[in-house]
Amino acid sequence: MFVPFENLPDSSRVWIYQSNRSFTEQEQEEIKVKLQQFIEQWTAHGADLKASYELKYNRFIILALDQKMNVATGCSIDASVSFIQELEKEYGVDLLDRMNVSYKQGEFIAYKTLIDFRKMAKDRAVSPKTIVFNNLVNNKAEYLSEWEVPASESWHKRFLN
Repeated sequence: MFVPFENLPDSSRVWIYQSNRSFTEQEQEEIKVKLQQFIEQWTAHGADLKASYELKYNRFIILALDQKMNVATGCSIDASVSFIQELEKEYGVDLLDRMNVSYKQGEFIAYKTLIDFRKMAKDRAVSPKTIVFNNLVNNKAEYLSEWEVPASESWHKRFLN
């Protein structure tokens, strides 16, 4: 069951998928329709899941699930991953590789491998103040307050001198 993102409680579980490239406007519109359709039919053992999504910065897909209504099960999580894999194939993007880092470079979103990001930190091309995306947040409250933070306030700080 789809609900507006802002109507989900802060305790809602989130999954963040970052794309290795920006989506075009047309792709974004298509993906929004596909996300809505997926959420409308997403269930856990036949029970509706109260969920929503956001598409941020033309690059991030955020799925959110109100687990107060029904908890995600292994099968429902598998269904969401399968859906994301279908998007990867259809749009020729990488959404599941967790070994990459996205960060802000002015108004632009940069995307680097973890190895390249580590080298940039060593070379001081990124700093503790660089805004990074902490895709390891677990719920909507963390997403709203801890997803887009200075590197010094994220797991990324381990790469900074």
